[in-house]
Amino acid sequence: MASFAEEHSPFVICILGEDPFGAALNQMVKGEGVGGRNLIVQRIRRAPEPKSCQVLFIGGSEKDIPKTLAEVGPGILTVGEGETFLHDGGMIAFVIENRRVRFDINQKTAGTAMLRISSRLLNVARSVEK
Repeated sequence: MASFAEEHSPFVICILGEDPFGAALNQMVKGEGVGGRNLIVQRIRRAPEPKSCQVLFIGGSEKDIPKTLAEVGPGILTVGEGETFLHDGGMIAFVIENRRVRFDINQKTAGTAMLRISSRLLNVARSVEK
């Protein structure tokens, strides 16, 4: 379950490092919500404080991803890209396979952070580390 600073705090997606989404992500979430909370995107320059983000996307430009992941508190879903992201301590990694974007999940890392990945998401993942 995601952690929030206050009862009516927005659901925040933070992007650290290179932003592959640009304005498209802002447009996609504009006016949208999750669980009755407004959905917003923030670009940040260092690991987030606890409860300031619910999802943290770490761009491939980050120099020391394992260190950054170690600084992330519980309750934040960490998402990144590439084959090594899960081994570095991330929870969801986007990968390119046969010119298609797929994703892998590290269920154990998510559980350690007090997060539960839905069975629907687990079923469509390319691979799940338990």
